[in-house]
Amino acid sequence: MKKKLRIQDYLYVGSMLFGLFFGAGNLIFPVHMGQEAGSNVALANLGFLVTGIGLPFLGVIAFGLSQSTGVFELASRINRRYAIIFTVLLYLVIGPFFALPRLATTSFEIGLVPFVSQDLQAPLLAVFSLLFFGAAWWFSRKPSKILDYVGKFLNPLFLVLLGLLLVFAFTQPMGTIQEAPVSPLYQEHAFFTGFTNGYNTLDALASLAFGIIIVTAIRNMGITKPSEIAKDTILSGSISIFLMGIIYTLLSYMGAMSLGKFAISANGGIALAQVANHYLGRSGSLLLALIVILACLKTAIGLITAFAETFAELFPARSYLFFSAVASILPAIFANVGLTKIIEFSTPVLMFVYPLAITLILLAIISPLFQHRASVYRMTTYF
Repeated sequence: MKKKLRIQDYLYVGSMLFGLFFGAGNLIFPVHMGQEAGSNVALANLGFLVTGIGLPFLGVIAFGLSQSTGVFELASRINRRYAIIFTVLLYLVIGPFFALPRLATTSFEIGLVPFVSQDLQAPLLAVFSLLFFGAAWWFSRKPSKILDYVGKFLNPLFLVLLGLLLVFAFTQPMGTIQEAPVSPLYQEHAFFTGFTNGYNTLDALASLAFGIIIVTAIRNMGITKPSEIAKDTILSGSISIFLMGIIYTLLSYMGAMSLGKFAISANGGIALAQVANHYLGRSGSLLLALIVILACLKTAIGLITAFAETFAELFPARSYLFFSAVASILPAIFANVGLTKIIEFSTPVLMFVYPLAITLILLAIISPLFQHRASVYRMTTYF
């Protein structure tokens, strides 16, 4: 009898994928956009959704339609040498050299800095980084368990805690959206400004990085036929993207309503802290700390797992556990010393990789139109 996923299986995989995508940046950007957009938040949010969830969904679709097992296999349609370089660059930038250390520092600054004096911040960040990446490594040791850890436990817990804050925001609004002031950037081009802000999530890159985790999770559920894996990948991705769209919208509207009590903050992290403190006082700060740390932790688990699985395939002389340790130790160091320089180094590489990633995603989707010819992949990519 042919194995088929049940509805709850799709929900688990969709929850896992949402959990992997939705880090601290995804929490912060829509809130800040909502504050800046004010009464034009509806148009700004629509533009944000086009890139914020549209591009990662195209990445999921690309994996489904191409029936690839990972970004290396997908990029190999250009040639093997390009695939190795592109895959290594992609995972280093959104892994130990950039995204992973940023997850630790972001969760520390938003979640714990309000509770500690400035003199203690540096040593406590060192301790927190060790604990954070120690926990991420522990959850990443067995990639077959990531569906249980993230999809069935960490992400539902994150959604419950975030839901508490959103319930307060919408049942006791701080102001009306209609009366919220609009910053100059959003007065005439709210949709297109939101559209460009959606790039900040970097989830188009994440969709390529996490492809190997989705495929592995579906295989571990007993689905082996490539066409079935492809279909299940797209269906599970649809659930994740739909959930992301709802959360993004609620956060951006919460940001707009917060203008009834607060001025536009320097960033979404400050705005979230103000909102949480307004409704729950000191308890709100603790709730926000848990929300942000959980958001960052589950994304870190996904990045470490994807990095280790991919590098273990590319360089089989070393084991999965070796690469998972590398992907945990390096960001634990970079989170404390020289992070600014690492970001300065990583940003141009990121800007180089991002258009190549979008190109690869679009080529994979329209590949049947040109009979999957390698020459088309090469010509477009090199151009």
